[in-house]
Amino acid sequence: MTAGLRVLGIDPGLTRCGFGVVQGRPGKPLLHLHHAVARTPADAPIGERLDAIAEAVAHHLEIYQPAAVAIERVFSQVNIKTVMGVAQASGVAILQAQRAGVPISVYTPSEVKAAVTGSGRADKSQVQTMIARIMRLDSPPKPADAADALAIAACHIWRGSSIARRSEAAEQARDARLADAQAQVARTQGVYAAKARAALAARQAGR
Repeated sequence: MTAGLRVLGIDPGLTRCGFGVVQGRPGKPLLHLHHAVARTPADAPIGERLDAIAEAVAHHLEIYQPAAVAIERVFSQVNIKTVMGVAQASGVAILQAQRAGVPISVYTPSEVKAAVTGSGRADKSQVQTMIARIMRLDSPPKPADAADALAIAACHIWRGSSIARRSEAAEQARDARLADAQAQVARTQGVYAAKARAALAARQAGR
């Protein structure tokens, strides 16, 4: 049985929204659990399309019970209409994860590519090839949206886990500094209190 963090990666999109479920830990082969793409017709009302994306996200959260959700950050493109669709789908996914109480992390496309291939400028075919190798799949996962979602999940396991460890270490160091400062204050207060008692005793003895 493969231990480690189970992550739902989401490559948001209004026409195609990719999903990838991965489990593992940094430095170890990752276990591919599932990948899929939710599609919505371009001529359907926007509310229906977003509702379909919301249902797909809720389905994956319920079935696979991930410990974390990783989503690709909306990336600025020339096509404003495409950006708007990605932003809308991303918002729906984030909302569903929030309602389910699952922690959410967001990564840029270059962060995901760098984590998986070593280069932030890798193309989609390189990402697919590396995902197949990393997860020991017989062939690159398709379509590309699903492969991207798997890459996003892998990025979180590798990068997000190290970030979390650094944050935890920083928090522990901050707590240690705070405890040391509080102890110093207590010692100082103790010294002043002792001097005050000694001065009071001296005055009383001189009466």
